[in-house]
Amino acid sequence: MQVVKNYLYNASYQVFVLLIPLITTPYLARVLGPTGVGINAYTNSIIQYFILFGSIGVNLYGNRQIAFVRDNKDKMTKTFYEIFLMRIMTIILAYAAFLIFLMTTGSYHVYYLAQSVSIIAAAFDISWFFMGLENFGVTVLRNFVVKIVTLISIFTFVKSFDDLNIYIMILSLSLLIGNMTLFLNLRRYIGKVRLKNLRIWQHLKPSMVLFVPQIATQIYLVVNKTMLGSMTSVQSAGYFDQSDKMIKMILAVVTATGTVMMPHVANAFMKGEVEKTKQFLYNSFSFVTALSVPMMFGIAAVARKFVPLFFTDKFLAVTPLMMIESVVILLIAWSNALGTQYLLPTNQNGAFTRSVVFGAVVNIIVNIPFIMFWGALGATMSTVLSELAVTGYQLYVLRHQISYRSLFKDTEKYLLAGIIMFLVIFVLDGKSVNNWTTLIIEVFIGIAIYASLLITMKAKVVEDAKLMLRSK
Repeated sequence: MQVVKNYLYNASYQVFVLLIPLITTPYLARVLGPTGVGINAYTNSIIQYFILFGSIGVNLYGNRQIAFVRDNKDKMTKTFYEIFLMRIMTIILAYAAFLIFLMTTGSYHVYYLAQSVSIIAAAFDISWFFMGLENFGVTVLRNFVVKIVTLISIFTFVKSFDDLNIYIMILSLSLLIGNMTLFLNLRRYIGKVRLKNLRIWQHLKPSMVLFVPQIATQIYLVVNKTMLGSMTSVQSAGYFDQSDKMIKMILAVVTATGTVMMPHVANAFMKGEVEKTKQFLYNSFSFVTALSVPMMFGIAAVARKFVPLFFTDKFLAVTPLMMIESVVILLIAWSNALGTQYLLPTNQNGAFTRSVVFGAVVNIIVNIPFIMFWGALGATMSTVLSELAVTGYQLYVLRHQISYRSLFKDTEKYLLAGIIMFLVIFVLDGKSVNNWTTLIIEVFIGIAIYASLLITMKAKVVEDAKLMLRSK
């Protein structure tokens, strides 16, 4: 039940995170326009590289290491301070590198400086510690408060394109302040430690092992915006960013299971419960498939109506991007279950690293010609191909460790229900009036169709839900 509780904590926050952009994104699209949105997306994509190199894989590594030693307070205290201090030092180096970059670039200086507060914020991000403890309530509560303050600040201070720098600063400061508040809860879990007893750099090499896949992951998450801004225009980067933002917001609800399950599986694996870890994977994979399939088909079905209503007609170019990129909802859900929820907790770091590096290589190779010929649409297609490469490789690596029959049990039912739902909603969407009322009705009709079909076909997720309710 602890896993269910943590998932509900994490998923409830992800739903809240989903609602915030549903309020702010259309407002910002109107006041900042494609250019403002594009400048923010482009400059932020650059800053993410410095955050990535400064963090050196600590979020994944720290989460796992704390899960390994959480039953021993002394070891946990020592591990926390070693990893935290190591990250402080690497962030300092990353910020120095940023200042050198700033001196060499000729544009957007004021925006880069505002974005750079996020680099400093990364130094004080200790959410990995609480995730390793499987204490998601602390981070969720913190994030709720910070997001509400951020929301109020955006509507209060951001009124036009001239306030773009203020908007960026609000986002950066919210990260910094939010991370600092986590320290208030830290004393309950760790004790005191002598600095001379710490071996800070022993964690560098193993965290670097997880750093490599994060570099690769960041490449195909951020490099598209960087390349679009450099090769075409910041407006194209803005169109892609709006599509990517909506898809990733929806995806966050699905991948919440990865954050919850990783320390849980790691702890079970350390106890030698191998078969139990596999069962965790089968159950989680079925759950994320059942959840991601209707989201994938649903967003594709209503994109034509959603985009002009949500972003205004200035962003009509986002429509085909969202329809194509919706495919990654299912692909990332699968790779999250296979990679974050199984490969990493079971110490198969090399296989995980190779999978995301493979995806990054595919992304870079395909990106250049695709962006040259099709701009933002090309970047979207390369994103889908790179995620397909990651998922495909992970499935190949695990072919001798897991049962495909157990892994994909009832997947055909989820896909059939999703396709039928898509066809019905897509036809309705094309014939109905273009307003919020009809869009909301379409969403509820889609949910009803999908749920009814799963119940009729007696899908595994329905039976699991019944068992869970009975156990309560």
